[in-house]
Formats: sequence, C-alpha cells, structure tokens
Amino acid sequence: MNLLDKRYEFVVLFDVENGNPNGDPDAGNMPRIDYETGHGIVTDVCIKRKIRNYVEIKENDRTGFRIYIKEGAVLNNINKEAYEYLNETPRNKKEKPHEEATKFMCTNFYDIRAFGAVMSTDVNCGQVRGPVQLNFARSIDPIFQQEISITRMAVTNEKDIEKERTIGRKYIVPYGLYKLEGYVSAHFAEKTNFTKEDLELLWEALINMFEHDHSAARGKMTVRKLIVFEHQSKLGNAPAHVLFDLIKVKRKNPDIPPRSYSDYEVTVDIDSLPEGVSVIEKV
Repeated sequence: MNLLDKRYEFVVLFDVENGNPNGDPDAGNMPRIDYETGHGIVTDVCIKRKIRNYVEIKENDRTGFRIYIKEGAVLNNINKEAYEYLNETPRNKKEKPHEEATKFMCTNFYDIRAFGAVMSTDVNCGQVRGPVQLNFARSIDPIFQQEISITRMAVTNEKDIEKERTIGRKYIVPYGLYKLEGYVSAHFAEKTNFTKEDLELLWEALINMFEHDHSAARGKMTVRKLIVFEHQSKLGNAPAHVLFDLIKVKRKNPDIPPRSYSDYEVTVDIDSLPEGVSVIEKV
C-alpha cells in the first residue's frame, strides 16, 4: 500500500462574488462573520462537505471511495456492513468495537480515511482520527453583508392570490477573498491507510470543489490558489505556522473596496523557506 511518508500543509485561496459562501442558521442564514473584526468565516464542515460531494460525483461509489457522511445516510445501517462482512454480531456502543470493523470502514470510505469519524454509535465501529484537518477559512479583509429583496411572480397559498407576488430576502457578500489552511499528517495516514492516491484526490477535490456546487445562493465561487508545503520527513521539518506566514496576501489599493481577485497581490516568500520543505503551487 502506497502510504504517505511525508507531512504536508496547504493553503487554499478562494473567493465569492455576489453570493453567500456559508450561511449562519443562528443569524437568519446571513454570511458567517467574526463580529469583532468583520472578517468573513467559512467553517471546516462546509469545506469538507464540498470535498465529499466532489469525490462522490467523481468516484460514483467506486469500491474504496464511498462517502460515509452524506445526505440521507443512516449511519447505524452503514456500520452494520462491516459486521456483515466479518460475519460477526454487531457490537453496541458499550462494547469494545471490533478492530477489523474499524479497518473495514477505513478501507471502504474515503472521507473516513481522510477526515476520520466517530462511529461509536449503537452499531459500534470505533473512532478514528483522520490525517486531513482543516481550519476555518477566514476572509483577508472585512466583508460587507448585504441584504437583497427579491420578488416571486407566484404565491404559495390561494389566500395570497390577490397579492400577485411575494417578497423574499437573500443575503450576499459583494466580494470576499478567503484563506483556508489545512494539514496532512503522515502519522495519522498510517492509522487510516490514507494513501498517496487519496492525497492526489484531495488536491483535485480542493481545486474543483466549487465547480459542481454552483447555486443562486452561493453566487460565483472560485478557487484561486492551492499552495502545498511538502516536508521531507514524516514528522516535518518546520512548524506549520512558520510556513503559513510565508504567504502574503495584500490589497493593491487599500482605499478602494475589493471587488475582484485582481485587486489583490499574492506572494510566497521562497527565500525564507525552511530547509527540508518545498513549495508546490497546484493552482
């Protein structure tokens, strides 16, 4: 099995134009925001959902690349597959999970191999910590949350027929450039059997995660950069924060609100790169 023998960190720059990249259900589905600074936020869960969706579309439930966490999934029923394969009686959450059941789940489900999973439900397949971890994405500059009124030339109920149309609301960010930081641990890759093939699929999914996710609510979302730091060892050759700090994203004209990616300048300080680490620009 072609397991990882190197540590990786990566940075994704993506932007949104006239859309809502990640609505907050606790705030009427307005774009998520850091209320102290005004910077926009996109959660790790949101990004993982898009990665899962891309892998599901591309691999189409190919053996070894199924998706565990997806819409309509009944996790206990999925966990039972492991015990059926082993011809064993399912163990409950009060019992120690069967080690081979955990291995079965890692082997068959890409998102478990990548992100890990808590499978200690009523049908207990254990817990695993995945090698791929993501931070919240954060906008480079404060964002402006805009509320847009929209009309619908139809009504839902007969009692509203005289209104002829109904009014709704949608929330957008006119423009925002976001920075996502992530990590890939070779140590935890051994625990879930996350391979080099899996890693290449991760890069592909990150690059294309918005290409099959377009909707009226999300507007125009685009991945602009994927910068990968590759270490020459499993433990790594430099702290992650040192590498992340090498990437500088600055507005060309601080006096004008940004409205496109071309309003920014992105640089990577190659000269300060620690020994034993190389940079790969995927996009």
